[in-house]
Amino acid sequence: MLSLQELTAVRDVAEAAARAAGTILRSRLGRDLRVSYKGAVDLVTDADRAAEETIVKFVREAFPEHDILAEEQDYGRRDSAWRWIIDPLDGTTNFAHGFPWFAVSIALEEQGEIVCGVVYHPCTDEMFSAVRGQGAMLNQRPLRVSAVDKLEQALLATGFPYDRKSSDINNYDHFIHFQQAAQACRRPGVASLDLASVAAGRFDGYWEMKLKPWDVAAGLLLVLEAGGQVTDFDGSKVDIYAPRILASNGLLHSGMQQILRQGRSPL
Repeated sequence: MLSLQELTAVRDVAEAAARAAGTILRSRLGRDLRVSYKGAVDLVTDADRAAEETIVKFVREAFPEHDILAEEQDYGRRDSAWRWIIDPLDGTTNFAHGFPWFAVSIALEEQGEIVCGVVYHPCTDEMFSAVRGQGAMLNQRPLRVSAVDKLEQALLATGFPYDRKSSDINNYDHFIHFQQAAQACRRPGVASLDLASVAAGRFDGYWEMKLKPWDVAAGLLLVLEAGGQVTDFDGSKVDIYAPRILASNGLLHSGMQQILRQGRSPL
């Protein structure tokens, strides 16, 4: 187990790497990009790759023995107890269209548990960070989830899977149900920032399905360390490698689960 001092060093490296990647992303926002497709609607740009290379360089210099799981490239396996989980550009579609809502997400997993996470929003210079057992911070200020306890007063967030046009399990049913039950629902398009916003009390709850580990690894720790709750839709422990994720301030969790039971979900 990493000590608190070691975890603090991990956080410092993650924050420095995220800021460096964010500088790259800001410099390329709104400019001509080389855009390619990993799927019918799943984009990747040269900015994604450049940001990832920068983050990996920081990690490799500081922790050469650690494993790395990143979105854009396979870095092999070193059979380490520690794995960095990296999304160099969460919100690539937003970024490619010049919409300034995207993030850098970096987490460290220790023997299956997320112990450190940062989510950086380059356009607002907001650095969300958390170390296991030490709380969550936004630019060094403590974060706390909201105190909203009625679903009809809640502002919720979600997203839709890439296969939404071909699969019946596409979150449309859940979205309609929550629109009827909550004060309002938003779909910003960046899972890591949705989770960070739950941690900051900006959103009261969030749900999504068919995500990847780099979408949620850092954000789920932010929510937990800010006093919130994160589970699978059925209340079991969330699995970042096959995630259906439900995050809330804790007060709304059971109510959100009841709404989710009304719709379809992937097994």
